Amino acid sequence: MIIELRAKNCFAFEDQIIFSMKADMRNKKFSSNVHRENNFNVLKVAGIYGPNNAGKTCLVKCIREIKNILLNHDTRIMENLFTENPVCELGITFLSSGREFFYNIKYNIKKKEYVYEKFGEILKDPYSNEKVDVWLLKDNENMQYECIDKEIIPMISIVTQNHLLCYLIDVNKFEHLAEMKKIITEFAEKIDIINMNNIPLQKTINLMKNENNLQDKVVNFIKNADLYMDNFKYVDMDELNLIVEEGKEQPDEKVLAIKNEIIYKIRLVSVYKGISVPSILFDSTGTKKIAALASYIIEGLEQGRILVIDELDSSIHFKLTRAIVAMFNNELNTEAQMIFTVHDINLMDCKRMFRKEQIWFVHKDEDGVYVYSLADFTAQQGVRDTTDIMEKYRKGALGALPDPELIHSLLDLKGNRRGGVPRDEE
Repeated sequence: MIIELRAKNCFAFEDQIIFSMKADMRNKKFSSNVHRENNFNVLKVAGIYGPNNAGKTCLVKCIREIKNILLNHDTRIMENLFTENPVCELGITFLSSGREFFYNIKYNIKKKEYVYEKFGEILKDPYSNEKVDVWLLKDNENMQYECIDKEIIPMISIVTQNHLLCYLIDVNKFEHLAEMKKIITEFAEKIDIINMNNIPLQKTINLMKNENNLQDKVVNFIKNADLYMDNFKYVDMDELNLIVEEGKEQPDEKVLAIKNEIIYKIRLVSVYKGISVPSILFDSTGTKKIAALASYIIEGLEQGRILVIDELDSSIHFKLTRAIVAMFNNELNTEAQMIFTVHDINLMDCKRMFRKEQIWFVHKDEDGVYVYSLADFTAQQGVRDTTDIMEKYRKGALGALPDPELIHSLLDLKGNRRGGVPRDEE
């Protein structure tokens, strides 16, 4: 589980931002929304609000790049465009097998080098006192090098810098570095990052090919999401009683823009009133997105994965998004975690769904981009558990609200703005 994400000079974030999934246990409300293990208290769900182009997706990109770096994949990290500093800083704190670890990284974009690495474990006693146990420190700028496997220390400064240290040497010869590599890869492999406007169908297809308990749960999820659907299944072509002619219906979103020649191979069908039809062509955009998303949700809950979704509410009814959130907040969910960006304020509900620290905002102004939680607002500022948060947000009291001033654009078009004349009369 993700406990905390840190970023500086990455994408839209020039100054350091901290996004935290730590639960404030002074608040006993909605205790089922918190995963508790070995004195660690981690939120199962967090929703991120903010206007378009403020930086919500950049937060998702930071998680994506942390995953890529920890798995030794190519990174697409970018420095903030308004600085001349080529060094991006990323940090992650996470829970793995009941233990809390952190990894801080500095990456020089121009040199394509990792100039700083620090990995360690945060030990916590029953009284919540913390102690940091550093396993690895590589600080090229200050020429500081530490490692719990002492034999590695002389090697740190002389090996190439274009990958994390654990991918540059044979870790099997070093006990702790081998364990470190195992910890970070297992954590990163559990992260699924989804853009609701471009969801791969392959996971659902793979699950639907094999009859098992997981397949049944995916089918039930899709059926429950579409009240008019009788069934959803993967069939042989001869079972379809409808032939799709070349060049006819085409999906209208990239999310499921699959060429006709592959449609026959997919063989995912929806059943309405006993008639099987290709889902890819005949279902609504929302139903097709649910079909693609279903496998990630069910597998995530079953296997304790981390699901990061950009624009959860895209083309999906607000009752369904609430239901998805409720599945992850439920006490039956013991390991899975979901972080999502969203515009739908119907989810901003601290009376029935969320703890205050589960609602986050990204605000942008001329001075920069800010990431903060609803929990940062105090009762003295008029934000309590009983407060109508949706109304507060609508009025702009919480920030992170677009101010498009569309009425001014309309007046410009009509030539009615006070003191102005239509452009063709100037």
